[in-house]
Formats: sequence, C-alpha cells, structure tokens
Amino acid sequence: MNNFLDPAILFFIFGVSAGLLRSNLEIPQPVTRFLSLYLLMALGLKGGFALHQSGITSEITMVLGSAIFLAVLVPLIAYFLLSHRLNKLDAAAIAATYGSISAVTFITATQTLDMASIQLVDTWQQRWR
Repeated sequence: MNNFLDPAILFFIFGVSAGLLRSNLEIPQPVTRFLSLYLLMALGLKGGFALHQSGITSEITMVLGSAIFLAVLVPLIAYFLLSHRLNKLDAAAIAATYGSISAVTFITATQTLDMASIQLVDTWQQRWR
C-alpha cells in the first residue's frame, strides 16, 4: 500500500484522471522549466556524489564510455531506420526521444531501490569482483 502513496505514483494517477476527465489543467511554463532543471541537477549531484564516493576505476570508466557510446549509437541507428519511412524531421524527433536518457526514470528507480533498502553500488561491486 505504501507504493501507492509515493508522490510519483500519485502524480501519475492524478495526470491520468485529469486526462480521462478532459480537464484543461496546465502547469505553467516557468514551473515546468524549473522542475526539469531541478531533476537534472538532482541526477547530476546524486551521480557525482556516488562517483566521488566509489572512486573512478577502470571499470567505471568502461561503463561510462559504454553508456556514452550507446547514447550516441541508438539515436543514429533509429534515425537511419526511420528516415526511410518518415520525413527527416519526424525521424530525428523520434530517434532523439528513444535515444534520450530518462532522468525521471533513473531517479524513480533509485528511490524505489532506496525504499527497498537495496544498495545498488554495493551490489554492483560484488557482482564484478
């Protein structure tokens, strides 16, 4: 039951309900910009602190390099495949969407792991030793 009281779940349910009721509810542009900036800062700070705590090793460098490589590769492949069926602007928009890294998904996943008392860094380090 506690999962349903999580703010992310409650906002999701509220959004779905507003959509089903055809509400004209709209979040003002400055608020959405602030929330986007806040999420990016929270993700960057949390990742930076975790990286500082664990230290930069060859394994972490390899994982970060792989993540950057895939973040570039996925949109390029998606654009190449989609540009044959769609116009170039639509293909680029869809490729960028599927290639983007979702900060919200990452933060939600890490909060869920924290609530379940799962130590992600320790588990990852034990797996690769």
